[in-house]
Amino acid sequence: MKSIKEKIYVIQPITRENNAHYRVLQEEAVALIESAGAVYAGTLYQNIREINAATFIGEGKLVELSERLSGLDDVTVLFNGELSPSQTLNISAMLQDRKVIDRTTLILDIFAKNAKSSEGKLQVELAQLRYLYPRLKGKGVALSRLGGGVGTRGPGETQLETDRRYIRGRLKYLENRLKELEKRRFLQSARRKKDEIKTIALIGYTNTGKSTLLRLLTGADAYAENRLFATLDPMARQMEIDGVPFLVIDTVGFLQDLPHHLIEAFHSTLESALQCDLALIVCDAHGEYDMQLKTTLQTLADLKCDIPHLLVMNKCDTVSDISALPFGSIPISAKENIGIQELKRQILHAFRDEYVFCELFVPYVKFTEYAKLCNMLKERSVCFVDDGKLVQATIPKRYAEFFTPYIK
Repeated sequence: MKSIKEKIYVIQPITRENNAHYRVLQEEAVALIESAGAVYAGTLYQNIREINAATFIGEGKLVELSERLSGLDDVTVLFNGELSPSQTLNISAMLQDRKVIDRTTLILDIFAKNAKSSEGKLQVELAQLRYLYPRLKGKGVALSRLGGGVGTRGPGETQLETDRRYIRGRLKYLENRLKELEKRRFLQSARRKKDEIKTIALIGYTNTGKSTLLRLLTGADAYAENRLFATLDPMARQMEIDGVPFLVIDTVGFLQDLPHHLIEAFHSTLESALQCDLALIVCDAHGEYDMQLKTTLQTLADLKCDIPHLLVMNKCDTVSDISALPFGSIPISAKENIGIQELKRQILHAFRDEYVFCELFVPYVKFTEYAKLCNMLKERSVCFVDDGKLVQATIPKRYAEFFTPYIK
């Protein structure tokens, strides 16, 4: 039997803050609805000079929306912004008790749907509970009655207080579990540094092709799909460029007006990626890349992250004039394998002060001596000649002096 998809109607507020990009926000709302597996049913736009404390957009517009939706059953209303608990209840009441959600609720639902790893699920639950806790008072009479059952509560404790106490305990448990996992990641990061493995993080707006790029660079079986937040759990895969080993980490995508507490919930996962040696900020060359870059840089600033980065403009195959792209950016198409060699060259150039790329000549009489040093370099190619061998080598700069006698 075919399941019936939920229909969602969007309320798009237009304020002084979002006046320049409210259309982009509305398009993102539609994409979020599709990512959640629901069906977009339409949009009501409303200019707002002053926020109505009770209903945010004003009662007149809600009456208009109620008339639009009359006769339509099971239509959920999405307010494309953040509502207070009382505003959510008041809007629902004016719309004949229709289900009303805000942007954060929808994003959390997508996160819950896409989280696959145990850590991802913990982080989603943490974000959901942090969002729910201050909104418990908005649940109505059901949470104000006394809790029932032997041993369920203290004397006179209401169900609301019981729920709050449970959530506080659960929040503490989740935070402790994530701290344990954070310690494990710290040890893994320390081991990588000891093993001389450089890390590269793919960072940027959601749905800009980071997972497709990871798959192309590393040959990984990374999941990639053209929808928002298709990838939630970070993925790390190895690659090598001219003998230099790298660990490439894909991260959860950012989004305009992404609620701060969602960023906080995923801080532990992002932190492991943001302790990288180089970040590739991936933008959509065919999209609103100025806004995507601004959002990404602002999110990194919120995370107090200041790491070297390269700006990668993906999907350049869909752009007629790449010269209009930001100066210094690297145009690529991960889908069509365009510009990837130049990207790799730029990555190596970013680490130019840490490696020596050279040709060595090792006489046969020095083979035993050279063999003791081999674990300090990477032989990219070897060619034997009459009196020894020629080696194309990549050497960490701190070991370069050991190979001075052999460098041609």
